[in-house]
Amino acid sequence: MTGHDSPDESIDSDAPAHETAGAGDRALRTISSAELFHGAREILIQHDEKTYRLQVTRNGKLILVK
Repeated sequence: MTGHDSPDESIDSDAPAHETAGAGDRALRTISSAELFHGAREILIQHDEKTYRLQVTRNGKLILVK
């Protein structure tokens, strides 16, 4: 998505996650937000025995809260 694309533009949720080149030839896994959210507006993420809430705002931005 470029800076001019609409956040409401549909994303192919069937598209597989893919890897892109990262620093030091280390591949970074890229996952689309559509793949994470499956149509929901928020999800919970477990990390180091803590739960975080990832939300999509009305403006299409992401907010991560503890």
